[in-house]
Amino acid sequence: MTDVMRDGPRAGGVPPHAKTFLGHPTGLFMLFFAELWERFSFYGMRAILVFYLTKHFLFTEQPAYAVYGAYTSLVYITPIIGGYLSDRFMGPRKAVLTGGVLISIGHLLIALVEAPQGVQGSALQGFYLGLAFIIVGTGFLKANISVLVGKLYPRDDLRRDGAFSIFYMGINTGAFVGPLIVGALGETVGWSYGFGAAGIGMVLGLVVFVLCRGALHGVGEPPEPALLTTRTRIGLSPEWLIYLGAVGAVLVAWWLVGNQGVVGTLLIVSSILTVGYILTRSIRTLPRQEFHRILAALFLIALSPLFWALFEQTGSSLNVYTDQQVDRSLLGWEIPASWFQSVNPFFIITLAPIFGALWVKLARAGREPSAAFKFGIGLVLVGAGFFVLTYGAPAQGLTPAIVIILLYAFHSAGELLFSPVGLSSMTRLSVGSMTGLMMGTWFLATAAGNFLAGVIAQATGGEGAGVERVLEVYGRIGWFAIGLGVVVLVLAPFVTKLMHLDTLGEPDHALAGDRTIGEPAAAGTDTRTEQKPRP
Repeated sequence: MTDVMRDGPRAGGVPPHAKTFLGHPTGLFMLFFAELWERFSFYGMRAILVFYLTKHFLFTEQPAYAVYGAYTSLVYITPIIGGYLSDRFMGPRKAVLTGGVLISIGHLLIALVEAPQGVQGSALQGFYLGLAFIIVGTGFLKANISVLVGKLYPRDDLRRDGAFSIFYMGINTGAFVGPLIVGALGETVGWSYGFGAAGIGMVLGLVVFVLCRGALHGVGEPPEPALLTTRTRIGLSPEWLIYLGAVGAVLVAWWLVGNQGVVGTLLIVSSILTVGYILTRSIRTLPRQEFHRILAALFLIALSPLFWALFEQTGSSLNVYTDQQVDRSLLGWEIPASWFQSVNPFFIITLAPIFGALWVKLARAGREPSAAFKFGIGLVLVGAGFFVLTYGAPAQGLTPAIVIILLYAFHSAGELLFSPVGLSSMTRLSVGSMTGLMMGTWFLATAAGNFLAGVIAQATGGEGAGVERVLEVYGRIGWFAIGLGVVVLVLAPFVTKLMHLDTLGEPDHALAGDRTIGEPAAAGTDTRTEQKPRP
């Protein structure tokens, strides 16, 4: 057990006597396996989603990309609501369980409504309904399972970034296996078999979470259990009102998946309202240091749509490019295109332990790069990945598979400098009563990136578009990412100052602990006064 766990006041985390494995609380590894199976289901289904639309429902590429962009963006919008409900009522544990049940229903529904090829009608609407269950379920689960990881550690624990890298490796273990199994079943046996396998994976994740929940040692319980179960005037408790609201949200998501243009407007409105609420609440209630940290977190959040808009070509235009323009033959056998969706998580699994160990080593030496600096390098790498393809694709004939693999290698390294660091930063920089909200906002920004990814993918297609159009678009976004990354590297020192890392472990405001917004501070306490740095 590390010194930071033994000494000094604790701002969160599991009890000091809790069992550890490889230096981390055992609850981390329970969450690792639960998230592994949830990601198995999500990425397995994502690997065949566009193919299912184009090869089974016979969509053309641009409408298929529009559905894909709407679905993936909605998956990241709903965590803002799930994070808020978790903060105020449910607690992350109940939210994760609720989300897992809804996701399982969605996957299994998709597997059961398949109709003959080319037949849309009720079968297509049933498919959209299944996507809607997954969208709402992910809203409850996605932000809150990451919050649970963060709550296992005090805010200044040096193991936090390493813990999120381990957790991220669990995500990508599921993301690696999912396309191999779901993709093989969907493309070669039958689409319903692939989607059914994804549903079984989610059920397994639920089983792990329920059976091993004791490893959390009470972390993630409802903030006010009595409030959650008290009956309201209509005779239902807030908990049951939330469940009924989830059913209503499924119906709304069902309509939105079929009306993709509305999603863009929803993203703009949601972003303005959410950021405005966070700033207003922070200005009114937080001391200067905590307010600065919120500003730093919002800067990181603002970069998220730009990164994911480029990175998330993976499941749409890059997936179709791999299917149509890449030489996938191996010893006389053609590799399913969906299997290339496992290349990125393979690199994440391989590189995550190295990155996790590197951050811990550099942190102990006082030389770890800041989150903003890591983000800048991540943007440069994702841009460089596209240049691997634009320069590696031959003028005529099929692109060698090694080119796509190298592209994913660059993108994977960029992802490790972006996603786990972003998850850790949201839980580190936000105050206790806003952690779920900030995590939800992080995923809201990711939603915007996924929607923009759909727009970029549509620019690569269209009537008469060929491989030249795809490579031209990739070249432009590659230059954009590299230029933006350089700008972020220049700004990184200024953003780091806003984080006040020297006093991060001190709850310099009651809100950083257990007090709920709106409660009065202790008598004589000036809530606008920041504490002095630690000696």
